[in-house]
Amino acid sequence: MPLRLRKFIGMILLVLLVAIYAIVAMIVAVRTLGDQPAWVHFLYFLFSGTIWVLPAMGIIKWMAGPRPQ
Repeated sequence: MPLRLRKFIGMILLVLLVAIYAIVAMIVAVRTLGDQPAWVHFLYFLFSGTIWVLPAMGIIKWMAGPRPQ
C-alpha cells in the first residue's frame, strides 16, 4: 500500500477514534459520575483523557509503514 494512502486512511481513523472515544467517555461520565465527589471526576477525566493515546499510537505506527532495513 502506498505511504500516501496509508497516511490518508490513518488520518481518517484518528479523527474517528477521537470523536467516538470522546462521545463514549462523555456518556460514561454522565451516567456514572453524577453524584460523585470532585476527586472522582478528576481521576476519571485524567484517566479517560490519556488512555486514547494507546490506540492512536498503534494507528500512527501503522501509518508510518514498515521500518526500513
